[in-house]
Amino acid sequence: MTQHNLSNQNIPFSAALFTGFLCTLFGANAVAIKYSFSGIGTFTAAGLRFSIAAAAIYFWARFTGRPFALRKGQTFQVLIISIIFTLQLGLLYLGLEKTSASRGTLMVNLQPFFLLLLAHWFIPGDRMTKKKILGLIMGAVGMVLVFSGKKGVTADVQIGDLMILITAFLWAVNTAYTKRIIHLFSPFQMVFYPMLFCIPFFLLAGFLWDARMIVNLDGKVLSALLYQSLVTASFGFVAWNTMLLKYGAVALHSFIFIMPIAGVLLGGLILGEPITWELLLALALIVTGIVTVNFRSRRYSQIFPTRGI
Repeated sequence: MTQHNLSNQNIPFSAALFTGFLCTLFGANAVAIKYSFSGIGTFTAAGLRFSIAAAAIYFWARFTGRPFALRKGQTFQVLIISIIFTLQLGLLYLGLEKTSASRGTLMVNLQPFFLLLLAHWFIPGDRMTKKKILGLIMGAVGMVLVFSGKKGVTADVQIGDLMILITAFLWAVNTAYTKRIIHLFSPFQMVFYPMLFCIPFFLLAGFLWDARMIVNLDGKVLSALLYQSLVTASFGFVAWNTMLLKYGAVALHSFIFIMPIAGVLLGGLILGEPITWELLLALALIVTGIVTVNFRSRRYSQIFPTRGI
């Protein structure tokens, strides 16, 4: 199946519901990460998360007969993705240690705007338009509102926000590159190998820099860790890449607006984080910007198909 065909698949109602469900799961992930820090060191949490997730994906792939072997030239491509993935997730965990899950969710979901800028320069046929510029402006104003909030915002929180903003940019870089090559891989390979690559780095960082690797592994902390590992990092990542390979980025990325909504609301409900008017207005602007950027008519999608992530 060609990249063009992949991008032009109409998404049926059942797949749309499933995609919305996946985005809700991903939106809640920052809350789970933040909660796990109450019992596990920052880098240790990342190392354990991806160790469990990689093991789950390995046994699932073995059981279902998925191919592990990479073809000539694919190893270098996977290495590039793995390095960016490790930097991206390392900054995400460090950032969430310092800032709130609500603020972190909003900052990381600026990724579509960074991707839009990268696509303009590096993806043929995906050029800037007035509608996209409007979406970018909304996202930029939302980012300013997040940074301008003063209630409970310390210098550490602002550093955490900046780290997650860099995370969003790295995620966009990874996505732009992955878009060009995913059709050459089995979806689980694009998840499994970057995870395998990052595990020793995170565990070593945990040993060297976490004050204590394991503080308190009670039922709630363990549940938060397993949610990150089994629900989002294994099932979620493989399911998302599979859907992208089948329906393409045009169809799926219009659902991304669900992630910041879920993250902000759950951060307030579960972690008791303050939901200020700046956060709510920023949420509204970022969500509206994402919808504006990603909404495309069928005719536009046929002329300028977006390559699958």
